[in-house]
Amino acid sequence: MAENMIEVRQINKVYVTGDISTQVLFDINLEVEKGTFNSIIGASGSGKTTLLNILGTLDKSTSGEVLIDGNRTDRMNKNQLAKLRNETIGFIFQFHYLLPEFTAMENVLLPVIIRKGRADEKDKARAGELMELVGISNVKDNLSTNMSGGQQQRTAVARALINQPKIILADEPTGNLDSESTANVYARFRFINETLGTTFVIVTHDRRIAEQTDRIIGVKDGRIDMDVRK
Repeated sequence: MAENMIEVRQINKVYVTGDISTQVLFDINLEVEKGTFNSIIGASGSGKTTLLNILGTLDKSTSGEVLIDGNRTDRMNKNQLAKLRNETIGFIFQFHYLLPEFTAMENVLLPVIIRKGRADEKDKARAGELMELVGISNVKDNLSTNMSGGQQQRTAVARALINQPKIILADEPTGNLDSESTANVYARFRFINETLGTTFVIVTHDRRIAEQTDRIIGVKDGRIDMDVRK
């Protein structure tokens, strides 16, 4: 039986604004096995991004348990969570959030610098390998403002991989790309999943994208209403 990389048990999420409480997740139970390639789909407002943010410890559930690689994140303090995110989880968002004054290489190395204070030659060599892997070695010295949208997003993918995370969480990672760039990014995702054994959870509203994954988890009105494995 495969080991779980992510487990959530009876997750609820309630946002409180003044006297108004809005519940967006209801009794979510989910297990994601190590090395798998998964998607979460649902309409806008369904709760899928909130769920992803809780999986990535960017947000806290109101109740329930969250385990990442066997560790209870709902019991961790801010410093422990920051360390877990930096070392175990790579994030890829719809907007790449590259620093415009940095080159592509410098952007890729940022998580290393945050973790260690500096990047050594070994780190730079790994960054170069990752940039080659995602097809942007030819623009490694370009500022992000001098790259195409697809190149910027692939820089964000390399940045997410630099600390060798066990998990990649991606939120609409190709939402701003054309169809060719989208296909290229997903081909890179699959290659990384197969060669490095990285666990992927990808949030998308696009059913065609979800069909390329091995498991489709559907979220509707804050509840899981579909779970299909291929």
